[in-house]
Amino acid sequence: MGADVPAGKPYIYKTSAGKARQMEIYFPPNHDPSKNKVPGLILFHGGSWVGGSLGQFRAACTYFASRGLVCATSEYQMLPKSDALKLPAGESRKRVCVTDAKSAIRWFKQHAGELGIDPQRIITGGGSAGGHISTLATLNSGLNDPSDPSDIDTSVVAYLWFNPAFALDDIKDPQIDVLRYLKANQAPAIAFFGDQDTWKKGWDIAYSKLKALGNTTTDLQIAPGQRHSFFNSDPWQTVTLIAADRFLVKQGLLTGEPTKTMPDSGEKLIPSP
Repeated sequence: MGADVPAGKPYIYKTSAGKARQMEIYFPPNHDPSKNKVPGLILFHGGSWVGGSLGQFRAACTYFASRGLVCATSEYQMLPKSDALKLPAGESRKRVCVTDAKSAIRWFKQHAGELGIDPQRIITGGGSAGGHISTLATLNSGLNDPSDPSDIDTSVVAYLWFNPAFALDDIKDPQIDVLRYLKANQAPAIAFFGDQDTWKKGWDIAYSKLKALGNTTTDLQIAPGQRHSFFNSDPWQTVTLIAADRFLVKQGLLTGEPTKTMPDSGEKLIPSP
């Protein structure tokens, strides 16, 4: 899960619940922020909204930085069970995760000059809970930290979703229910799922709604025989990164061919209609 991949340069993007929140940033080779303004990618780790670490997407950030993007992997506030039990009825513990993700995206844009990124070409996404958080951070206009700069939005130009966890019981809290915020014209996305992933039920409902809305820019790729979090290790990590690379090239956010090669063992993703 990227534990053996070197950490990126650490930055503190905010303090929430009395704790400094960190992201790690990876830069392209010979990147000069004063001369180059490249697209930025910010990914959020999974962990059921209660755990996980920045290590999950270090390999992805390292790879996409080598391809020319400024990449970040960001942590966020997670409520311990004791605090979650104190929440008002109908309020999910997931809200604080979304609020910090919105802060992270805004910080990334606010510091675009020093990082050498184009704030109008930001990509986001994540794995499992991180996929859910990234979606709401960009589509739900609420759940903002009042201390964030109000003149910086959280809009993005593309999503990389690695088995995003859209839970069926999120309907209990409208603020974190992805189904309420999906749009026909939302940014293009690529989503990866194993066909044996029990979380795919929630995704299938969301995907059906997107198609019903008329959305045509969400690309679903299926990994045969795979379960949740299959993308975290090879050969599937390489397979999904190559597919994500080609997707970003199609969006005009990268150029050229992927520098990774498909595994000799033959694993391939199957596009879903």
